[in-house]
Amino acid sequence: MDYSQVRDVDPDVADALSGEVQRQRDTLAMIASENHVSEAVLEAQGSALTNKYAEGYPGERYYAGCEYADEIENLAIERAKELWGAEHVNVQPHSGTQANMGVYLAMLDPGDKILSLDLTHGGHLSHGHPANFAGQTYEVEQYEVDPETGYVDYEGLAEIADEFDPDIIVSGYSAYPREVDFQRVQDVANDVDAYHLADIAHITGLVAAGVHASPVGVADFVTGSTHKTIRAGRGGIIMCDEEHAKAIDNAVFPGAQGGPLMHNVAGKAVGFKEALSESFEAYAEQTVANAKALAETFTEHGLEVVSGGTDNHLVLVDLRPSHPETTGKDVEAALEDAGIIMNANTVPGETRSAFDPSGIRLGTAALTTRGFDEDVTREVGELVVSVVDNYDDEDVVADVTDRVQELCAEYPLYE
Repeated sequence: MDYSQVRDVDPDVADALSGEVQRQRDTLAMIASENHVSEAVLEAQGSALTNKYAEGYPGERYYAGCEYADEIENLAIERAKELWGAEHVNVQPHSGTQANMGVYLAMLDPGDKILSLDLTHGGHLSHGHPANFAGQTYEVEQYEVDPETGYVDYEGLAEIADEFDPDIIVSGYSAYPREVDFQRVQDVANDVDAYHLADIAHITGLVAAGVHASPVGVADFVTGSTHKTIRAGRGGIIMCDEEHAKAIDNAVFPGAQGGPLMHNVAGKAVGFKEALSESFEAYAEQTVANAKALAETFTEHGLEVVSGGTDNHLVLVDLRPSHPETTGKDVEAALEDAGIIMNANTVPGETRSAFDPSGIRLGTAALTTRGFDEDVTREVGELVVSVVDNYDDEDVVADVTDRVQELCAEYPLYE
């Protein structure tokens, strides 16, 4: 990855691109929504399809010259159907958020009601936060996790749904470490005559590999990101039954987007093919095993893990019980200095702001891609604890940095 062609035209951008590759090589990516795609996916996303407008859908384009765009989009669709068992798939959304937008536009009118998990309890902006289009367009009520257990309060969800009478209930979350009971949410939706949208943005790959329960065939609509645990081209996806196919497709194009990013669709197609292999199932299983090892390590060293552990790829830590004066941003900055990249995150019952919250969120998807197993992940957990305990101690941070560099060399990326 020398970016020689870019360097001939724009040395500044070439330097930044090379710097980003080196940054990824020399740091441990533990942001739960990030991963490292293969070089095949990178090549597909950097392809000549960047040049091609392909408004519409395969066989029904608004421009000529789409024969190869059609072929690639059809491959992405068929592979997605095989991975998740969906009747209908739209692979054109530019992101998980725009996938959610597609469902809202297809099934709701402005002012209709959305019931979703509160952002500080693990929800997502696109589920109805007032700063997002969803919160500005629709009436939103929110449910929470049980403050004692950290699990979704399904009984509370049902009570709120009965009172609020939503048009759509959203399940699937951005900072929730436990398996989601999609059937239980669907039962609530049935009781109040609401649609059910399951947003599996974070767990798309885990669902595909069968290490997390699937909402496909349970929820009315399933949306997801294609670049997190599934390791495909960056973007979004919508899955539904055939009865809603036309409404969804029309909502995505022309309702919410213009021409699809066909180079990203190519990256999705390649990544989906990789995910159909037996090795991907082993990867997903290892990702969850590593997350469990990480959570256990934190607990053994006195950190408060929300819900007491994890069933998926992420661990959420509440710093308040063990480090009441330390904020998530304090830890995020110190860990970044040490070469461990994660993010500060709100926690249930948040008492600080979203900009400087009380928790940290860490994921194992990218570490697992590099080849980490439970033992190495436990060591990374111990390094994190060292920084949490001594985030303002330069010597400790320096020692952790040295070990991180050794681990990066032992488990190289993009050689």
